[in-house]
Amino acid sequence: MTHNPGRRGFLLGGAALGAGALISACTSNEPVAQTSAPAAAPAAAATGGNDAPGEKVVIGFSAPAADHGWIAAIAKNAADAAKQYSDVEFKPVEPTNDINQQISAVESLIQAKVDALVILPNDGQQLNQVARQAMDAGIPVVNLDRVFPDKLSYRTWIGGDNYGMGVAAGHFIGKTLKDKGVTDPVILEIQGIATLPLTQDRSKGFADALKTYGFSVTAQQDAKFTVESGTQVASNLLQAHKKIDAIWNHDDDQGIGVLAAIKEAGRDEFFMVGGAGSANAMRDIQAGNGVLKATVTYSPTMAASAIKLARLIAQGKGMSDLMEQQVPQSITLASETITKDNVEKYLPLGFES
Repeated sequence: MTHNPGRRGFLLGGAALGAGALISACTSNEPVAQTSAPAAAPAAAATGGNDAPGEKVVIGFSAPAADHGWIAAIAKNAADAAKQYSDVEFKPVEPTNDINQQISAVESLIQAKVDALVILPNDGQQLNQVARQAMDAGIPVVNLDRVFPDKLSYRTWIGGDNYGMGVAAGHFIGKTLKDKGVTDPVILEIQGIATLPLTQDRSKGFADALKTYGFSVTAQQDAKFTVESGTQVASNLLQAHKKIDAIWNHDDDQGIGVLAAIKEAGRDEFFMVGGAGSANAMRDIQAGNGVLKATVTYSPTMAASAIKLARLIAQGKGMSDLMEQQVPQSITLASETITKDNVEKYLPLGFES
């Protein structure tokens, strides 16, 4: 894709939790000698409060064109987060799906000597070099979602857990079918773009989770992240399989087309899980009168968190909920499962497809 608590508290808290998962203590097989008194805990990082106004910073922002709901929500989340701070000047460049135009746009931000850059590249490999130019010029880069292959090209990466999306979807489907006593189920998978590493990670996570229940994917086809392809692919799969038990659709944007095809076919003997967490999907789940029973998150709120992290890095601050003095190098957000039981909590974070 892959969308308001206190949205500020939720986002920063979520980022801190994601970062916490990446921090592990050193351990040893040797027993630790007991002392007469416990060691004092280290002092917390002296951040002075993450939201307290600090040094004025200019944050540049570059992302692909908003050609579907998730990307549009990325841009909105970034802009909204920047507006929360009187010490942030937000400097976005024209969004584009042209690689060369995005490179030129990032170069213009380097020349403008912004204090930090947040970049969601159209293609991490092809924008790797211009991100490295920024880092070499002393401008910290927060790499959003699609990762640059060279770690010297970014200060911090933040993004969703594609493998975790598949695992979450697989566990929801696997457990639901087991609880129903279904054996040898027909499970269909509608991917985004099959050649993308993120899609392959999602599919691997899905297959690995299903395997723990003794299940496997019956058939899979990619729908290119578009409504039109979603309709066409779902129609083909529905015609090819007269009985279906469950479907995982990777992307709620293309899910609009998938659900349209299901409605047109008049099929309802199965249940479906979506992906990313659109408001449309959440409302369908909340209504509870269709095949869509859950969606697994890949939330565009990560863009708001990226702006917050860029601000902290540019101001030389750490994250107030962590002991360390600096922002972590990598933050992977959890993929959460949204069902009718918890959808009300997530609705404010949904994006419109």
